[in-house]
Amino acid sequence: MQLRLAATGVKVTAGVFLLSIRVLGGKSFRQVHTANTMAASTSIEILDLRHFAAPVLRPVLEMEGELWKQRLHWDYRHSAQLLMQYLDNHMLPGYAALEGEQVVGYVFSVYEETKAVIGDVFAVPNRLEGSLGSAGSAHAIEERLLTHLLELLLNSPQVERIESQLLLHPAGAHSSLLTGAGFEVFRRLFMVQPLHGHWAMPRIDLPGNLELRVWSEEDLAPAARLICESYSRHPDSVINDQYRTVSGSMRFLNNIVRYSGCGVFSAPVSHVIMDRTRREPIAMVLGSRVSPQSGHITQICVHPDYRRRGLARLLLSVASFCFMRQGATEISLTVTEQNAEASDLYLAEGYVTQHVFDAAVWQRPYRA
Repeated sequence: MQLRLAATGVKVTAGVFLLSIRVLGGKSFRQVHTANTMAASTSIEILDLRHFAAPVLRPVLEMEGELWKQRLHWDYRHSAQLLMQYLDNHMLPGYAALEGEQVVGYVFSVYEETKAVIGDVFAVPNRLEGSLGSAGSAHAIEERLLTHLLELLLNSPQVERIESQLLLHPAGAHSSLLTGAGFEVFRRLFMVQPLHGHWAMPRIDLPGNLELRVWSEEDLAPAARLICESYSRHPDSVINDQYRTVSGSMRFLNNIVRYSGCGVFSAPVSHVIMDRTRREPIAMVLGSRVSPQSGHITQICVHPDYRRRGLARLLLSVASFCFMRQGATEISLTVTEQNAEASDLYLAEGYVTQHVFDAAVWQRPYRA
């Protein structure tokens, strides 16, 4: 994720962060959520991530990459390389879990103005993995890492909003911790469609004022306006506030198109439908390659004035055909569970839910 990194403004020395503690019913946030795992504190240390260089975390990232490959068929190596660049610059806010001399897990966040985004949390599975309650289990270590990060972010005065989409983790894995910290949690579906049978370009039957064409760089600015208009009063604009403004939508598009924020962007797969009279895109689909076998729909939207005309279905079919021509054998996308209209369309097009994960949002209460 290519978001601007910023200093947290919190002094960190030898892994001990100095900040005020938010009180929940007389107990700190950490006390509430770690009382049942205090036995692990003697064997697992939580230290500032900025103390560590990339080589120390490489084995952990490689193990995480294997899980991305097995669970989602994604190639995690490009994301790992970006993370290691930030680690070598000692500018990635977060924490690392140490067992003895070995790093066994990490969590990090990035900043965008007054918003923090929890980028990832991961701990290496070990022999104690038989129970989620095991003090040394990956789940327990991830909970401790998240607890440290949440306490940091919640007590950072400049942070007004926190977002998280932990795609790799099954829904419910960390939802109790997040809801206990005041987050609203949304279930999201990771859906996959096999590409066998998509051997022919779908028939393009559009009204005379509409034109389908391949994505070009000049589409960035009008596409940002389209996203903002398409997601007005939409549940996904609650999860990702970038959709609420044209400038935020432009940042989202730059992350996808220019900075490979979600796989490697594929212009030949991506298409827009133009209204010749308005000279503006009124629908679009964007696609990226996330592994040799898999393509991913990073964005599909239709302007509210043009919905229920089969445009989304057409764009999905075009993207599927283009991915198939590139050699992909499957295509994936994500959708918020409460967006029933979209998920019904994907099911009708042959997508199946392969994985369910959580998106979470925290907004600082209004301060008079």
